Amino acid sequence: QVQVVESGGGLVQPGGSVRLSCAASGTILSIGSGDWYRQAPGKQRERVAGISSDGSTNYLDSVKGRFSVSRDNAKNTVFLQMNSLKPEDTAVYYCYVEVYGGGYARGHWGQGIQVTVSS
Repeated sequence: QVQVVESGGGLVQPGGSVRLSCAASGTILSIGSGDWYRQAPGKQRERVAGISSDGSTNYLDSVKGRFSVSRDNAKNTVFLQMNSLKPEDTAVYYCYVEVYGGGYARGHWGQGIQVTVSS
């Protein structure tokens, strides 16, 4: 069994910061690529940031320079540091992590976590 759990969301004021974590646990050996998505009410889910196994990163244009994705391979965890937050960043954030186990590789979604940017 594999679990992918997000943490760190909540209510933050415009201009503030939040750090999201996405931890994979269970019968796994390691994680591969990790991606962060978000979905605002009435909108489609969009990919915000991603980090590959070798550490290379990419970002949605609207978050470049404000968001930073990183990883801790020893803890099978991917992070999303979000700075200079804007009300339009309000959404449910999801992580999607590629998990390697004994003879398999499979992507797993986290449960989603709310981030609300409001004064």
